[in-house]
Amino acid sequence: MKKILFLCDGDNFSAGAFQFIKLMRAEEPLFVKGIFFTPVDFGELIPVTFTPIAQPYVRLKEEEDTLVEKSKEQFADSCKLARIKYHIHEKSEGWDRDFFKKESRFADLVVVGSSLFSSEMLKDHPSFFMQEALRETEAPVVIVPDNFDEVERLAIGYDAKSETIFALKQFTYLFPALTDLPAEFVYVKEEGSDEIPDKELLEEYARVHFNSLAASKLHFDPKKYFNAWLEEKKNVMLISGSYSRSMASNVFRPSFVDQVIREHVSPVFIAHFA
Repeated sequence: MKKILFLCDGDNFSAGAFQFIKLMRAEEPLFVKGIFFTPVDFGELIPVTFTPIAQPYVRLKEEEDTLVEKSKEQFADSCKLARIKYHIHEKSEGWDRDFFKKESRFADLVVVGSSLFSSEMLKDHPSFFMQEALRETEAPVVIVPDNFDEVERLAIGYDAKSETIFALKQFTYLFPALTDLPAEFVYVKEEGSDEIPDKELLEEYARVHFNSLAASKLHFDPKKYFNAWLEEKKNVMLISGSYSRSMASNVFRPSFVDQVIREHVSPVFIAHFA
């Protein structure tokens, strides 16, 4: 049995994320804990000394609370129908980084829908709280598109760094059934050489855990062309090792992983050192 955190804001219940949980349940028993929050911190918005001005915010909070309750009901009904053991955390206020970080410390995996990754103000960049979630989590995370159906093949984004191998290890521990699928290790660098760093060691490790594998080097800028390459693969899941850059860096230089998530190309598995 594994403990899963299901993360949801407002009424953005992700059918795709829950479908992924159902596929996990087909392989083993699960305990899924639902964490729901409002996308706006109303405590920061309401000026406590101006009660009349606060009334519109109070009504908005009531509306948001209603939407959160709707998502909670949908989550509970889905778990019951799939015969998944579940619990809904009572806390359903604004995004709380420290609360999430501690909850993730005591979980095997976090599952979230990719729609939560979109910022309303900056459409080309990840939302503030999802940046924090991916940076601060102490458990691996799977970000799932709403149109997710199944996983038929794996793409492992390899950059020769230790976090990539750490993510790969975490993936094999969490999803042993998926290691039977065709897997492709992808090293992307815009250069003339076909060399892949530590390729022999990589293949030696991979052969122990994967039944069908290949290693490729792609000679292009991943931020421009990786999505197109990935979209050619049917029902592929991307495994990535790092989301540890500062928020400022993410705002001004979104990574190719940001783009895969934002454009709902495929499920993405992310794990980094806690």
